[in-house]
Amino acid sequence: MAEEGSGAAAEMEALIRRLRLHQAGPSPYDPAPAATPAVVGDGELFRPRRAAVLVCLFRGAAGELRVILTKRSSTLSTHSGEVSLPGGKAEEGDADDAATALRESKEEIGLDPALVTVVASLEHFLSKHLLVVVPVIGMLSDIQAFIPVLNVAEVDEIFDVPLEMFLKDENRTSEEREKMGQAFTVHYFTYIKGNQKYLVWGLTARILIHAASVVYGRPPDFPEGNAHFNLPKYTKDCSSMLAALAKH
Repeated sequence: MAEEGSGAAAEMEALIRRLRLHQAGPSPYDPAPAATPAVVGDGELFRPRRAAVLVCLFRGAAGELRVILTKRSSTLSTHSGEVSLPGGKAEEGDADDAATALRESKEEIGLDPALVTVVASLEHFLSKHLLVVVPVIGMLSDIQAFIPVLNVAEVDEIFDVPLEMFLKDENRTSEEREKMGQAFTVHYFTYIKGNQKYLVWGLTARILIHAASVVYGRPPDFPEGNAHFNLPKYTKDCSSMLAALAKH
């Protein structure tokens, strides 16, 4: 048993070393000052808000990698009752994206940042509310030390699922949609635990597909069907783009 434990620890250390080498591609949502056009008249340049989510991984009882998810409070004004990753908008005092993800995780589910080893920041995503979302991968070496304390104003439940499920075609459905002239795929993953049935979809599913691809070093068994939407250049164009993105 001791040999099994040491072997699992060695595998985790090797994974951490590999993930620390991951270099996210340049973000299409970070404005380059040199390329920023001159502001003419009342054309205020649009500066998107930034957010970060924590892809918190740990080893399950069978040795599989699992990721912590939450079910958002049914009283929230946006995405109520949906499955999400812990995280939220950046605040002025946050040193970086990892600090945002860890702070929000502590506020939402009581996860002590000292228990998490941050190993990588992934490629950026754009939410339908025009938030630039940065996924941060963190490793939780001792799941027993994590005693969840839920912020009931934000979170109804906490649960975990196998990360590899987001690379498999099992328990997955999808639908094709079109927005702003671009076709893309919306993925839905179903996870059943006891009498509970959880649906992971939308931006959370997209992030987890990408995170699983990075962690396992292979693409999913299905076409991702992603689309890239450019941010509006000026603030006055923001409302029309939000309306277009919000339509189903």
